[in-house]
Amino acid sequence: MYVLMTSYSKLSSFAQLITLIIVFIFVLGLTVVATRWMGKLQKQQYKCTNIEVIETCRISNTKYIQIVRTGQKYVVIAVCKDTVTMLTELQQEELELITSPETSDFLGFQEILMKVKERNKKK
Repeated sequence: MYVLMTSYSKLSSFAQLITLIIVFIFVLGLTVVATRWMGKLQKQQYKCTNIEVIETCRISNTKYIQIVRTGQKYVVIAVCKDTVTMLTELQQEELELITSPETSDFLGFQEILMKVKERNKKK
């Protein structure tokens, strides 16, 4: 009788664990779907074709200088905690625009991952 109860208890615990894992995977999948849906919805809502932030430079925790393209004009603005102030207007010839990712110093996730893998292989 005792052996039967312990095996039933083990089987019940295993079934609860499997049920918990299935519920966790379902909730995780639902979260991924909802996050992607909200991201697409926000992307469509705030779609700007005439305004683009070209570059941002942080001066302090709450102060930034930004170069913003509005239409065909480039404007330098100061963004503070409570205010935005226009500093000057730039001509396109005055800017050093980087047009392709190959010429920039920015590394994508793939390149960083490959560098880490190479570094780990050397060790």
